[in-house]
Amino acid sequence: MAGPRTIRYSTSPLLTSRTPVWRSKLVVAMVGAAFVVLAVRAAYIQVFSNNFFQKQGEVRYSRTLELPATRGRILDRNGQMLATSVLAPSIWAIPEDVEDQPQQWQKLARLLDMPLAEVKRKLQAEDKTFVWLKRQVDEPTARQVAALGIKGIYQTKEYKRQYPEGEAAAHLVGFTSIEDHGLEGVELAFNDTLAGKPGSRRVIKDRLGRVVEAVGTEVPPVEGRDVRLSIDSKIQFFAYERLRQAVQEQRAQSGSVVVLDAQSGEMLAMANYPSYTPDRLTRRGSAALRNSALTDAFEPGSTVKPFVAALALERGIVTPTTSMAISSNGQMRFAGAVISDTHTYPVLTVSEIVQKSSNIGIAKLALQMPASDLWELYSQIGFGQRPQLPFPGVVSGRLRPWKSWKPIEHVTMSYGYGLSVSLVQLAQAYTVFAHDGEIIPITLQKTQGEEAEEAQSARGVRLLQSEHARAVRQMLRMVTSAGGTATRAQAQGYSVGGKTGTARKLDDNGTYSNKKYRSVFVGLAPVEQPRIIVAVMIDEPGAGRIYGGDVAAPVFSDTVQQTLHLMGVQPDLDVKPQIVADGQGKTVKGGAL
Repeated sequence: MAGPRTIRYSTSPLLTSRTPVWRSKLVVAMVGAAFVVLAVRAAYIQVFSNNFFQKQGEVRYSRTLELPATRGRILDRNGQMLATSVLAPSIWAIPEDVEDQPQQWQKLARLLDMPLAEVKRKLQAEDKTFVWLKRQVDEPTARQVAALGIKGIYQTKEYKRQYPEGEAAAHLVGFTSIEDHGLEGVELAFNDTLAGKPGSRRVIKDRLGRVVEAVGTEVPPVEGRDVRLSIDSKIQFFAYERLRQAVQEQRAQSGSVVVLDAQSGEMLAMANYPSYTPDRLTRRGSAALRNSALTDAFEPGSTVKPFVAALALERGIVTPTTSMAISSNGQMRFAGAVISDTHTYPVLTVSEIVQKSSNIGIAKLALQMPASDLWELYSQIGFGQRPQLPFPGVVSGRLRPWKSWKPIEHVTMSYGYGLSVSLVQLAQAYTVFAHDGEIIPITLQKTQGEEAEEAQSARGVRLLQSEHARAVRQMLRMVTSAGGTATRAQAQGYSVGGKTGTARKLDDNGTYSNKKYRSVFVGLAPVEQPRIIVAVMIDEPGAGRIYGGDVAAPVFSDTVQQTLHLMGVQPDLDVKPQIVADGQGKTVKGGAL
């Protein structure tokens, strides 16, 4: 048997054959190209896209959480809270860390008052690193969620806004978003002051997915500052409640009331009805959100007649006792139109024209003066100009240049048709009469010092001579006295003066309606030394009464009496005791009702 064959590798044809040069070059080139690709990729990752990949890496193990700043409070003039923030933890999750535990998820959904399907949807979202489960829960709920001990479920501190005055101050204070940004009212107007500046901190997960807090430098939040308003929460509440009662009794569409300090120009109350609850999201988006006292303009009707009378006094055309022929049949024809009074007045003095609210009488006064004079006075008292208030949505109203007035508009402008104003503009205009001929600026922020016992007089711009302003005040007092159009505006213990306004509303076809009215009353008290101005507007009363003296004046009366009492203003009239029944057939002696 032959032995194993010996192979001589040195003589093998395969080994002795020459390798082509191109093949070795190809291999070297491929290796070199691979190194170039790796180098380019490394440069791309480490240099050009470093931020992107670093961020992607951090997303998998760290997160920067915002530390919300406590929003500043909104206070009334006496330091009572109108808006404040309370702790409301928010529940969030890292979906990729949450284990599939149906029973625990069911408990979590029940605590958060959410459908189980909604919880599952959020935990199975595309973003596996962060998802909000529920924002701003109460603290007991947050503690119960924490007690479940579900891995991947965390909490962060947030704040929820609360409004102690509720519906009464809703239109004034406004509200915030869930992120605590002001959306309406004072919350929006003073958002930069209230909001503060949020801080931040880093949250890092370890290799087991546990969150390690307080890692790195923590930036503390800068707390928001308080805003102190001129509003008196007690006056605000009473004015709102009285307005609500009136709107409901008169079956009206809506209503507004404004209370001004006649000396300082501070807003003491501004309310609208219907209203809403600021910390409830469900009713937002309705027309009830508008602060109608500032954002809605309307034709003021007869409330502008005192200004025409004042202008006639200022021009020296008449005196308060000047008698004027009015009409023998209650009508006057002018420029193809018929101007009417509710009653026939053959002769009236200038004071009686205002007292009786005669359209014909005031028209004849206006026609004795150039249209430019009337336009100039209206402009000076703020009509057609935006009130200087830091509030969203404030309207300027409408006052066209006098050169564009038609002859009939020279007349209609004298009794409040053809121009439009907001209720706040109308209230401010009456500071001319309350401040002895000066119009004063108005403000929503408290301007008086802490120890000030009496209102400090604001500096105004003089438009009328003092004696003429005081003369008109007496005319306004006659309006509320026997024979005037607003005897229901009288207040027990205080002298009052004011003017009614009953204006037809425009229909959609551009003509004035015979069924839709706005009832207005604006006035001041006490007459000799006015401390407050109150303006009331009731939109579309539907209970059978339409005149401002019947619908709006009673709201004025009650608001004046309560406001002056809260301000500590001493009565300037004798209060006569009244005899009232005690409900058991007996009579008792009591104070004025």
